[in-house]
Order: sequence, then C-alpha cells, then structure tokens
Amino acid sequence: MKVAVIGGGWAGLAAAVELTAAGVATTVYEAGRVPGGRARSVVIDGRALDNGQHILLGAYRETLALMRRIGADPERLLDRRPLQVVEPGVFRLALPRWPAPLNVAWGLLTASAVDWREKARTGRWMQGVKRRDFRLPGDTTVAAWLDAAGQTGALRRHLWEPLCLAALNIPAERASARIFANVLRDSLGSARREDTDLLLPRASLGDLLPEPAVRWLAARGATLHLGTRVAGLTPTPAGIAIAGGNYDAIIIATAPQHAGKLWPALAAAFDFEPIATVYLQFAAKTALAFPLQQQSGKHGQWIVDRGNGLLACVLSGHGDWEALADDELAAALVAELAMPGPPLWHKVIREKRATFACRPNIARPDHRTPDPRIVLAGDYTWADYPATLEGAVRSGRRAAQALLAKSYNPQP
Repeated sequence: MKVAVIGGGWAGLAAAVELTAAGVATTVYEAGRVPGGRARSVVIDGRALDNGQHILLGAYRETLALMRRIGADPERLLDRRPLQVVEPGVFRLALPRWPAPLNVAWGLLTASAVDWREKARTGRWMQGVKRRDFRLPGDTTVAAWLDAAGQTGALRRHLWEPLCLAALNIPAERASARIFANVLRDSLGSARREDTDLLLPRASLGDLLPEPAVRWLAARGATLHLGTRVAGLTPTPAGIAIAGGNYDAIIIATAPQHAGKLWPALAAAFDFEPIATVYLQFAAKTALAFPLQQQSGKHGQWIVDRGNGLLACVLSGHGDWEALADDELAAALVAELAMPGPPLWHKVIREKRATFACRPNIARPDHRTPDPRIVLAGDYTWADYPATLEGAVRSGRRAAQALLAKSYNPQP
C-alpha cells in the first residue's frame, strides 16, 4: 500500500511514523520549509526561536512514547517538575511528589491566598466531579460551570481560569466546560502522579519531535517533500491522485482551514484564536524563581524562562494586544514585568490562527470521510481534547491505524 500524508505537523508525522513502522510506503508533503506545523522552530534574524510556548504534561503519554520511538529522549529534552502555579507575591499552588490524589489534595490545602472555606468547597466539588468521572450532563461555558459549583474566589482567578486559558486558548467565558473537564480528568484528576507533572522543554520544539521524526522516517525509506504544497486531490477508481503521484490512500493532516480546501466534503467550520509569544532577552543571569510563572498584567498571561536570560511572554486568545505593534507590545510587557532595565533585544511571533476556538458544543469531525481511502488527522479531530500536541499525536496514530486495520480495497 502507498499512502501520502499531507501535512508535516505533529499529527502528520505521528501518522507517517505509524505507517512506516508497519512497512507502508509513505510519502509526506509539508507546505512549510521546516516540519512541525503550528508547533515548530523558526529562524528569525539569525536566532532559532519557537513559534509558541508548548508546555507538555506528564499525561501526554502518546507524545512521550512517540518521542522515545524516534530516538528523542524525553528525559534529556524535557525538564520534568511537579506542577506549580505561581504568581510571585500573589498566589502559589505547588504539588509535592506524593502519590495521587494526595499530591493534589495537599496542593489545594496549602495554596496561598485562599481561605479555608474556599479550599473545603473546592475539595468537595473536585470529589463530586471525580466520582462522575469528569462527565458533564451537557456542555456549557467554563465560567458557567464554575459559577454553578460556587467556584468564585481566589482559586477561580488564579487557578481555574488561567489553566483554562492555557489549555484551551480561550477565556473561561467562552470555553467549553466539557473539554476543560477532560483536561482536568487526565491531569489533576488522574490516578497517576506523573500525569500532573509539567514537562518544560530544554530544547527547541523542532528538536523535541519534528526533526527527529524526519530523520527517523528518512532512515527507513519514507519520502519527505518539505516546502511542497498540495493544492488538491482527485479520487479515481485506481487510487487518489495528487500532484506528486497516485496513492492508495491519503491522510489529510493539515489545519482544518486547509483540510477543507483539499476535501470540500469536510463540513466543519471553525473560528480561531491567536497566540503571541514575546521574547525578551535580558542579561544572562536573569532568571525566574520557577521557570513558568503567571502574569496578571493587562496583556500577558504566562512567562516562560527559556534560560540564559531569555524570557518568553505568552498572550493567549483574542485581546487588546492584537492592536499593538510589535515594539509597543514588547514595551508594554517589559513594563508589566517591572524589570530593572530594557531587554537587550525583543522579538514578537504571532500565530493568528493558532488554535480552533474550543467553544461549548462545537461540532468536530473524527478521522472518517465518505471515501474510506481518505482519512483525517489533526488536533481538531480528537474530540476529547482542545488543540494540544497530545491530541495531534493521538489523531495521527488513529488515522494511520484506521488505514492499517482495513482489508484494503482500492475502490471507494
């Protein structure tokens, strides 16, 4: 069987590795000059920077397994730390290295700036949600879910709402409670302590998975075409024809707006949310007390310490920041950080369509299409999760496995 994977992001590469490992003749087409899709490394003004700050969790089991499979050692490339949510002088929640659920219980019990009544109320709520396996009777906004649960105090402002924005890239007032509950189920609600850990990249996004995957695929005979955009595909009785040749099957692993152009039958309409990363280079000795901190200023939400004085400020979802020029935005964030002096340099990277807008009751396709020779992959097809690296990897593997499981008949 010959299969083409259209899209060399994390979903497409996961699919290609699965197919190649099964002995399938696999070809990957990627429009960009570097692999990784919306989670890649780029070179700007001679500096290699990530196009966004993707913090992994210990719950990302399939992503970690894929890294190991292609020779990208997570223990070397990722800094594993127990979860902390920190805003210096304002709020701190830190989980110990204790078995679950004791680690989460202790973290909530010892959280700063939260009174005992709120801690008790939150503990009872979490226990009730856990007994129901984090299943909600219907979808609503995260804000409405928290309101109904009486989560209106400091934990809402400093824990639930920031986690929602970080995970779903959309404010709690517009975010899907059902999807957020799934995120909590597989992290804070997990029976495995390791699932709550933060995995902070020690290397670039490209070195975590895309570049090692490309090398692994090439070494095993797969064909990769970087900088090659597929404009369309034509199903025929003999296979699926694209500009690069004829294939028995196709995996469309592009972002949804591009997938719809390749396969108009994909009846999925999405709105999108942006993300910006503002890199600020200070003196090499500059460092955060913990490498991931909340930022409750007007614009930024999180600060990531990338080492050697490089701070990355993350701005998630639509906001006033979109109207600011790059220099204005960098200056505003420097003022919010209250640093003793200006940065040595700054760089702003904006992704206008970073994620689909994960609103309540959003209609999302799975991997299947009316033509069994064409399957879909991408974070938007993994209905359990928002737009995450883990959702992308799981979707890619599922798409490949769907083709491998068929008693393959080239006729649609």
